[in-house]
Amino acid sequence: MQFKVPQFLEIEDKIFGPFTFKEFAYLAGGAGICYILFKLLGIWLGAIPILAVAGISAALTFYRPNGKPFINMVEAGLKFAMQDKLYIWKRRKNTITNEQLRITNEGKPIINDEKRLSRSKLRDLAWSLDVLDLKK
Repeated sequence: MQFKVPQFLEIEDKIFGPFTFKEFAYLAGGAGICYILFKLLGIWLGAIPILAVAGISAALTFYRPNGKPFINMVEAGLKFAMQDKLYIWKRRKNTITNEQLRITNEGKPIINDEKRLSRSKLRDLAWSLDVLDLKK
């Protein structure tokens, strides 16, 4: 017995013309807020807030960075701004060893740029990658 496998699960249905329900809600909500601002503040005092609300509403409806809805970017930005951050600062000494320093024919020193990971540096790198969320 063969079963039908659903396809195109990520695509939302267009309910109101070319808009999905979410897009229509963003447009209608933005238009409603703009109307309320116009009635409360008038055209001269309300011009800047009306333009800001209209711009946000239009971005939520039409702007799709990397093919994803703009609301996903707003959500990620708010999560990043609200979460605790762990800043690690480790002072490095700028010492140059004889192996790293070569002298050219002109007598100017050149620093050898070969980078090698020692065990301690590799361990520090692994620790920094394994840092967990401190809230949990």
